[in-house]
Amino acid sequence: MIDLFIKGKAMMWPLLGILILGLVFVIERFITLVIKARLNPMKFVDKLTETIDSSGIDAGRKLCDETPQPVAKILGAGLTKVKLGRDVVEESIAAAGAVELAFLDRGMLWIAMASTLGPIIGFLGTVTGMIAAFNSISTAGEVDAALVAAGISEALITTASGLIIAAPMVLFHTLFSSIIDRYSRDMEQAATALVDYLFEKDLLKR
Repeated sequence: MIDLFIKGKAMMWPLLGILILGLVFVIERFITLVIKARLNPMKFVDKLTETIDSSGIDAGRKLCDETPQPVAKILGAGLTKVKLGRDVVEESIAAAGAVELAFLDRGMLWIAMASTLGPIIGFLGTVTGMIAAFNSISTAGEVDAALVAAGISEALITTASGLIIAAPMVLFHTLFSSIIDRYSRDMEQAATALVDYLFEKDLLKR
């Protein structure tokens, strides 16, 4: 591996930087989306409505405050505005939802960048390597098959490296995007369910 890195020459360093950057955000997104945001929004809204039924709005707000997941923050924002009417509650939920969705989507741009920039830098390394290889042939004054093969082989290392970096980044970006989309839909359903519940129970000012 180290030998291939050395043979790839200068362009291997930016590729290494892209790989490290991509891995940092992949790990961060995995922790956030799979571990921290693992709470099912619909199950939480059921628990929240049961708490409100048994102990009141204040107990529901306390439950939201004690739950660190994004859906709890969104629903908690709505509960703080119950006395101000349905429109205000919905606006408060929407505002909190925008903040939490931005939190869920944070870092995705960098993973996408790594998946795109890796092959580009790799191909650039191949082009510059090919130029250097043909310059060596020109300097030698004759076409040596071994020299040509060695030069092309070394030049293609960067393209291969760029593609190796891009493949898992595309996979993780797709996986995380699907998780974010599903969680976003569930949070919207949970918010709608909470507003409808408050309205039906006459806990929400009309």
